This record gives sequence, structure tokens and C-alpha cells, in this order.
Amino acid sequence: MKHIEPISLEHMSNGSHFLFITDTVGLATADAKVKTKVTAELTALQTALKAEDDALALSKANLLSKEIKTIDAERDKHYKALRKAITFFLNHPDAELVKAAARLERLLKDYNIDPKMQLDRETGLLLNLISDLETKSAADVTTLALTPVVQAMKQANDKLREVTRARANDRAVQIVGQLKQAQHASDEAYRALVQKVNALAVVEGEADYADFISKMNEQVKHYKQEVLPKVKKKDDGKQPGDGGKPGEGKKPGDGGKKPDGKRPGGDAAKPGDGGDGKDKPGGKGQGDATITPKK
Repeated sequence: MKHIEPISLEHMSNGSHFLFITDTVGLATADAKVKTKVTAELTALQTALKAEDDALALSKANLLSKEIKTIDAERDKHYKALRKAITFFLNHPDAELVKAAARLERLLKDYNIDPKMQLDRETGLLLNLISDLETKSAADVTTLALTPVVQAMKQANDKLREVTRARANDRAVQIVGQLKQAQHASDEAYRALVQKVNALAVVEGEADYADFISKMNEQVKHYKQEVLPKVKKKDDGKQPGDGGKPGEGKKPGDGGKKPDGKRPGGDAAKPGDGGDGKDKPGGKGQGDATITPKK
């Protein structure tokens, strides 16, 4: 009797799990007989799929809240003000001010910060730049009276680090829990649909369900072969390079030799015997895991 083969959905990756359920809904919806007979189960699976889709969307959502965007804009404003001020002093009639501005301009070019770059990357670069502005370049900053600008930029950068870290930690817990719950609901709905189809094939005969069952089994086979992690076979306790134990596979009395007083496996050279090491294990002949995106 044809039936839909079982599969371990809980071992799939998030993306593969979502695609498998999506394809199952598509196959069931496209089969008029199945769609009519498993209406309740199919509806439950569609509902679970929608919840899983929402959870996946949340996990991929941009973590930039309105607060983070506001602080980022303020930080960028101060950085741009610093660059404009330095550019202004490069054309100042006072030679000393020009020299100080030139040194600061060189420092900013070394960091090459672009306010449009990825949020966390900009935060890290500004952290180091501000440190330099407060230490080795402090004299030039003071000369050009740019200390208030540097301090304002530092406060915004530190605030952004704090808010981003807290938001990422809070949402990480929420996202993982919600996605796992949604996937579990999809698993239960899928099993209910499969059990119903298999039962109908037994009670009513498989003729009306054979096509759907065949297509589902092709899908199950594909995911088992290409998606699910392979189960490693046991190595019978052998260690790499064993090459088999001395006398392995021989029956008592093999070869018709009489006992010669040697211990089993005594043909193998002992360490230090001066042998060529062929029978030693491993001897000759034995085989050689919050980036926060920024819009």
C-alpha cells in the first residue's frame, strides 16, 4: 500500500523547513481530490505556514528602530560638521591653524568613514577615531576649538552602541522563541495532513491519492538526500591507521600451524624490535557559530 514516507522536519535548517512546508501546501492545493478530503488539515497547515513566514520575516527584519535611526542621524551630523570645520581651517589665513587642520584632515582620511556605511562598522571606526582625537590629536582639536563637536559625536556614538546592543539582545531571544514555536506548529499540522492522506489511501483505496503520494515521496526523498544532515556510520571501534589487528579475521587453527609458544598477535614487531613497523598501528603499509544592518 502506497503511503507518504516519514521525514524529520525538526532537523532542517530554517529556510529548508519553510520551503518544504510551502511546497507541501502547493502540492496539496493543486490536487483537487486531496484538497477536498483534507480541508481542515490543509487549512491548519496554511495557517502554520503563515505564522512561520512572519517569524522568519521578523528574524530578517532590520533592527534599526526609530530611536536608533534618530541617534545615528545625530552622530552623522556631528561627524559631517567636524569635516566641514576642518575644511574651513585649511583655507584660514593663520598658518598654525592650517597645519592643525591638515593633520586632522589626514587622520580622517586614514579612517575613511562614510556615514552611509554599515551601522556597526561606522560605530567601531568612530570609536577609534574619537579616541585618537582625544589623545594624540587633542592639541590640534583644541587649537581649532573643535572639542565640543568631538564630545557631541562621542556621546551620540556611545548612546548608539548602548541602544543597539540592548535591542539586539532583546530581539534575539524573542525571534528564536517565536520561530521555533511556529516551526513546531507547522510540523504538527504537516503530520496531521500526512496521517489523514495515508489513512484515506487505506480506507478508500490509493487510486485517488497515488499521484499526490508519489509527488510527496519524491519531495521527501530529495530533502533526505540533499538537505538533511547525513548520519555518519560507526567505524567498528577502529582508530585511524589501525589497518586491522594482527591475525584479524583468522579462525583458530588457520594455516595448520602448531602452537609455537608465541602470544596471539606475536608476529607484530614490538616497539624497539628494529622491525620495519609494517604491523604497528599507523605504521608503514597501514594507511596513512547583532550585525545590525543600516538602511
